[in-house]
Amino acid sequence: MTLSGDMGGIQQIMAMRREIIERSDLLQQIHAAQDTAIPGTPSSPGFADTLKSALEGVKAVQSRAEDVTAAYQQGEVTDVAKVMLARQEAGVAFEATLQVRNKLLSAYQDIMRMGV
Repeated sequence: MTLSGDMGGIQQIMAMRREIIERSDLLQQIHAAQDTAIPGTPSSPGFADTLKSALEGVKAVQSRAEDVTAAYQQGEVTDVAKVMLARQEAGVAFEATLQVRNKLLSAYQDIMRMGV
C-alpha cells in the first residue's frame, strides 16, 4: 500500500461526498419551492385520490366492455376480436383491483394484530 494511492481514494470519496451534499441541498430547495408555490394544497395526490382514480379507471374499462358487448349483440359491431379484447381487458382490470384490495386488507389485518 502506498500513501499516495490512499490519498487519491480519499480525495475521490470526498469529491463524491461534496457532490451528494450539493444534490441534496438542490433537492431540498426544489421541494421547499414546491411547498410554497401554492399554500394549503398538497404537492401530490393522496392515497385516497389515487385509489379513487384507479377505481374510476376500472369502472370506465368495464363500461366500455359492456358497451362493445351490447353493440355486438345488436349487430352494430362485427369484430368479435374487438369484443373479446374489451371483455378480457375488463376482466384483467377487475382481477388487478381485487388483488390490490386483498393486499390492502391483509396489510390492515397485520397492522391491527400488532401489539402497542
